[in-house]
Amino acid sequence: MFHKGRPVLFRTVSALLLPVFFSAIVHLLFCKLSLKLGSDVFNLIVQLYENGKEMLCGGVIGGFIAISLEMLLSVFGAFPVLFVIIIILAMATFNITIAKIKAWWYGREVPRYERRIEEDMPEPEPQIVPKKRPVPQVPVINAREQAVSPPKRSIDIPIDDFGGSNNEERRGIFGRKAPESPIDFVNSGSRKKSPIDIEIGTFKLEDDKTEAFPDIPEFVAAPSAIKTSEPEIITKAVIEEPKAVTKTPDKETTASDNRQHSYVFPPIELLNYNPVSTHDDGRDEVSQNRERLENALMSFGVAANIVGVTRGPTITRYDLELEHGVKLTKLTNLSNDLALSLGVTGVRIAPIPNVFSTVGIEVPNKIVNKVYLREIIESRAFSSAESTLTFAIGKNVGGESVVGNISKLPHLLIAGTTGSGKSVCINSMLLSLLYKSTPDEVRMIMIDPKMVELGIYNGIPHLLVPVVTDPKKAAGALQWAVVEMLKRYRAFSEIGVRNIAAYNSQMASDGEETIPKVVIVVDELADLMLYAPKEVEESICRVAQMGRAAGMHLVIATQRPSADVITGLMKANIPSRIAFAVSSGLESRIILDSTGAEKLIGMGDMLFSPLGGGKPARIQGSFVSDQERETVIEFIKEQGEANYNSEVAAQIEEAFEEKTSEAEPAAVKSDYDELLPDAVEVIFECKQASVSMLQRRLRLGYSRAARIVDQMEELGVVGPFEGSKPRQILMSRQEWLLKMQGDNATDVGNYFDDDDDLDGLEDS
Repeated sequence: MFHKGRPVLFRTVSALLLPVFFSAIVHLLFCKLSLKLGSDVFNLIVQLYENGKEMLCGGVIGGFIAISLEMLLSVFGAFPVLFVIIIILAMATFNITIAKIKAWWYGREVPRYERRIEEDMPEPEPQIVPKKRPVPQVPVINAREQAVSPPKRSIDIPIDDFGGSNNEERRGIFGRKAPESPIDFVNSGSRKKSPIDIEIGTFKLEDDKTEAFPDIPEFVAAPSAIKTSEPEIITKAVIEEPKAVTKTPDKETTASDNRQHSYVFPPIELLNYNPVSTHDDGRDEVSQNRERLENALMSFGVAANIVGVTRGPTITRYDLELEHGVKLTKLTNLSNDLALSLGVTGVRIAPIPNVFSTVGIEVPNKIVNKVYLREIIESRAFSSAESTLTFAIGKNVGGESVVGNISKLPHLLIAGTTGSGKSVCINSMLLSLLYKSTPDEVRMIMIDPKMVELGIYNGIPHLLVPVVTDPKKAAGALQWAVVEMLKRYRAFSEIGVRNIAAYNSQMASDGEETIPKVVIVVDELADLMLYAPKEVEESICRVAQMGRAAGMHLVIATQRPSADVITGLMKANIPSRIAFAVSSGLESRIILDSTGAEKLIGMGDMLFSPLGGGKPARIQGSFVSDQERETVIEFIKEQGEANYNSEVAAQIEEAFEEKTSEAEPAAVKSDYDELLPDAVEVIFECKQASVSMLQRRLRLGYSRAARIVDQMEELGVVGPFEGSKPRQILMSRQEWLLKMQGDNATDVGNYFDDDDDLDGLEDS
C-alpha cells in the first residue's frame, strides 16, 4: 500500500482513521442502546467500552463520534458526513486522486468503437446477374508449383471465388464485374526474361498473358482499377503504361546519379565529440545564485517569485513570476544591482515567449560547456531538415539544438567584436553546408579581404571561383551576383515560373540541367566599404532585395558594427541578424535595433534574430577547431577536384579592369594650382600648415586655400587632416627642392616661372 513513497505519513494516518469512522457508521446503523451525551461523560465511555466488547455498539471512539454527530446533525445529517469522510480517507489511503480517476475515465478503451465504424460502413449488396454465356475453363499446368508465393495485399479485402455456380456471374472486388475471359496473374514459367512489373492499386502483376485457373482461387485476385467492358483494349493499355512510367524515371535517375555520385559527403567521425558531460557540475552554483537572487529581490522590494531554473551551456535562466502591479521596467533598472549581488559581470533580463507574467534573468555560468559542431549535425533537428541550405547554429538555454535555413532567412548579417566567435560561426556554417549539400545544389563565392580566414577552402568543389582576397575584385564579384540574379529572373519569366524551386522542378521534368543556389560569404565588410562604398552598398542592396527567389543569398560579417559600415539601407534589406558580444549598447542597436548584445560574455555567446522570429534568442554557438576544419576540407579535396567557373572568373576580372582603368586617369591627372610654390614657401617660413594661415598670407578664399593644402598633402609636403590641430610638415625645404628637380614632379615644376625661382629656393 505504501510502496509509492509519498506522502507516507498522511496515508498512514488515513489508513488508521478509516476503521474508526467506519465503526461510527456501524454504531448509527446497528446500535439499539439508548446512549446519549450528557454531563456524565465518564459513565458514557464505560458503557461504550463494555457494549463494544460485546459487539453491541461501535466502541469508544466510533460510538463517541457517532453520538456527537447525531446530537449536532441528527441521524440524517450524520450519515452523509461520515460517508464523505470515509470516501476521502479511502482515496488518501490508496493514493487515488480526482485527476487519476479522470485520466482513467478518458483513457479507458471503448469496445463499441470498432463496431460503430463497421455499422456506419455500408456493405455492398450481392448482385446476381444472369450469365449470358459460359466462361471457358483453360487448365493451368503446374500453376501451384510455378507460383512461389501468393501476391501480398496491403488491405484485407474478401476475394470472390471464381469457382462459383453457373447461374451467377462472378463479381470482383467492391462488386465490380470481372472480365469474361479471366486474366492470369501468375507466371506460367514459359517466360524467363525480365517480366513487366505493374503496380495497380495494392496488387502486383507480373504477366502479359491471360489464363484462368479455377482450381486455385487463393492465388487469384480481380484487379480493382481495370474496367472490363473491353478486355483487349485494357490489356494493351496495361502493357503500354508501364513502359511510359519506367522509361522517364530511369532517364532522370541516371542523370541525377551521374551528377551526385561525384561528391562524397564527409563522415561525421572527422569532427570531435565531447565525451565528458559537465551539466551536473553547476548544481551548487545554481542553488547559491538562486538564494542570492531571492535575497536581492527582497531587499530591493520587488514582489516576484522564482518558479523555474533552466541551465544552459553558457548561462542559467531563472524564471521570475512577477506579482500583480509590478512593472517590468522596475526590474530591468536593477540589472546592474542584481549583477553586483550575484558577483557576475552582467545579467540580461528578457521576457520569456508564450509565458504570461514571467520574465527570465540570464546569469552567466562559471563553468562554460562547449557546444561541438558534431552534436548539432548529429541532432534530429539537423538530420531531419529537408533544405540543402540548413546550417548549424548552436544550443539554446534549454540545451536544444538550433539550426537555421539560409533560404528562409534569406540573408544574414553577422557582427561582433574581435574574439567574440564570429569567425567560428562562419566556419560552422560553411562546414554544415558541406555536410548537407552537393556542388550541384549549392555553390559558393567567398570574399576574404583579410586573406587568412577563408583561404583554406580553396579547392573544394562548391566554389564558383577561388576565394577572392582583393577588395577591388570583391566589388566585381558582387556586381557579378547582380548580373547573375537578373539573368535568372529572365530565365524564370521565359518558362513562366516564380522561383528557383519551380524552375529546377520544370528543368528536371524536361531532362535539362538545373541551376544551383549561390551563397555569397563576405568575411569583413568594413574593408570593402573603405575601398568602394558606393559600388559595394549598391550591389549588396540589389541582391538583398531581389535575390531570394533567384536562389542568391548573402552572408555578411563584420567586426566593426558602425553606421558607416552597416548602413540603414543594408539593415532594411537584410532582416536576419546574429549579434555577438559588442562594446556598447549603440552597436547593439545598429545590429539588432535593440540593446542586449553588450551584455553577452563572448566565446560564441550570441543573439540570433531570424526573419519573423520576434525577440532575439540567446544561443551558445557551435565550436569547430582549425584541425577539424582542415581534416574535413582535405577529405573533400581528396574525393573530388575543384570545379571553378571560368565565365564567372572572367566577368570578375573584367569588372576589376574597368574599375582600375577608371581610377588611373584621376591618379595621373595633375591640375595643380599656380600659387602652390608660393604656398609651400609660406609654410616653410611660418613652420605651420593650415588653411587659415594661407588665407591670411596669400589673401585667398577658403575653397582655394583648402584645395592648395590638399595638393600639398598629395605631394607629401604636409600630413593628413587632424581636426583643429595644424597639419604636420613632412618635408624640409631641401627635400622639396630635390623633389622639384627630380622626374616625379615635372608637372609641378612647370608652374615655376623660370630657373631663377629654383635658384631662389636653393639660396633660401
